[in-house]
Amino acid sequence: MKKYNFNAGPSILPQEVIKQTAEAVIDFQGEGLSVLEISHRAKYFQPIMDEAEALVKELLNVPEGYRVLFLGGGASLQFCMVPFNMLEHKAAYLNTGVWSKKALKEAKGFGDHITTNNTIFGTEINDDKLAEIYRKKGKVALVADMSSDILSRPIDVSQYDIIYGGAQKNLAPAGVTFVIIKESCLGKVSRYIPTMLNYQTHIDGGSMFNTPPVLPVYTAVLTLRWLKANGGVKWIEARNKAKAELLYNCLDNSKLFMPTISKKEDRSRMNICFVLKPEYAELQDDFFKFATERGMVGIKGHRLVGGFRASCYNAMDLEGVQALVDCIKEYEKLH
Repeated sequence: MKKYNFNAGPSILPQEVIKQTAEAVIDFQGEGLSVLEISHRAKYFQPIMDEAEALVKELLNVPEGYRVLFLGGGASLQFCMVPFNMLEHKAAYLNTGVWSKKALKEAKGFGDHITTNNTIFGTEINDDKLAEIYRKKGKVALVADMSSDILSRPIDVSQYDIIYGGAQKNLAPAGVTFVIIKESCLGKVSRYIPTMLNYQTHIDGGSMFNTPPVLPVYTAVLTLRWLKANGGVKWIEARNKAKAELLYNCLDNSKLFMPTISKKEDRSRMNICFVLKPEYAELQDDFFKFATERGMVGIKGHRLVGGFRASCYNAMDLEGVQALVDCIKEYEKLH
């Protein structure tokens, strides 16, 4: 039975990337060493790090004056690094849920002048609109966590000072964090910044001040090559739109299920959440078992929310989403 990976993260990767990574675990580029044991200071790894930065810049059309970093610690560490490097007097945080609350908690450790906005904006649709609104108000440093949607659609990087995210959604295995940072936004706080939490440290060190997560960075390069070879961000955006439309259309017309977000402009293409309608709520465990038996992996909703979540990241193809749609329709026929 074929399995379809809808896990939220660590999540699906392109099959060819997994195979290439597996080959490198045995023998990295014919060097007779595994990628698991090569030195990050070796002459054959530096080009990998350089290519990773160059491909991100190319695929996202990153303007001059920005650097791309590959760090450890996950997006959760960025919740602390951002205010350490950026917050001098006051900041505004968009409070959209669990993860933004965690970022907000870290920011409050740097002062009391933290304001929040509890309006929920759609991840794919409204980030850029929000950036435009704040830019019009004046010179405001903008920071965005794009863990789930990086490289899934074109973005105007110039609207942001820092974009960061865990790579385990659309880019690489867990263990590496990408940071796209405008160099001119640094050096404006008066506090001492610990060496490892200072973005300038990692810019100066080319993401190799300390030992980087070598394997995830290498896999990231393979994923970036895959994306470029297939047509880049515009190609993947069209595919992601088609996948989301297929699943949302099924849910909007379902007698048993419904999406958790009713307004189409607020819906995520990457994480499609849905629940059983109230009158069928008792079927939740039964449907999860039914779907699992048909190869649907990782569709259980977040432990704090419940319901179901189909993460349709870049590597998930239309066949996988169609399989889930067919599973939903098959279950409906039984009820």
